[in-house]
Amino acid sequence: MPQGKIEVLLVCAKGLDNTDFLCNMDPYVILTCRTQEQKSSVASGKGTEPEWNETFVFNVSDGVSDLTLKIMDSDTGSADDFVGEATIPLEPVFLEGSVPPMIYNVVKDQQYCGEIKIGLTFTAEERGEGGYGGQEYGTQDYSGETYGGWRESS
Repeated sequence: MPQGKIEVLLVCAKGLDNTDFLCNMDPYVILTCRTQEQKSSVASGKGTEPEWNETFVFNVSDGVSDLTLKIMDSDTGSADDFVGEATIPLEPVFLEGSVPPMIYNVVKDQQYCGEIKIGLTFTAEERGEGGYGGQEYGTQDYSGETYGGWRESS
C-alpha cells in the first residue's frame, strides 16, 4: 500500500448551486483525507464560479483510498451552508504519480450541482533498504569474505 504525501492543487469550481438568494456566495472547501482535514480560504463574493489556486499537502498511509472535498458557503450571522461535495479516488495518482488538474462532479443529495477542478501529485515515502553504500550489513564483500559487515584490510 502506498505511503507518502499527496499534494492537492485546488484550482476552481464552476456551475455551483447558489445558496445565497440576495447576494453572491462566499465559498470555501474543506478537504478531508482519512482523519486529516484542511480548509481553503474563503472566495469572498465569487459566487458560483470561485477560484482558489491553493495547494494542500496530506500524509497518506495504508488504507487511504480517497479524498473528499466539501464545498461550503460562508455566512455571517448564521451557520455556513453546505453547497455540495466530491469524492476523488486516489488510486490513479498512486499509480501515475500525478494527475493534472481535472474536473470532478459536485453532488448534493445525489444530484449534480456543479464541478470542481483539482490536480493531484503523489510523492512516495522512500523506504530504506538498510546497510551502508547499498551493501547490506553482514553480507559478503567483493573479496568473498564476510567479517560482520566489515571487510578485512590487506
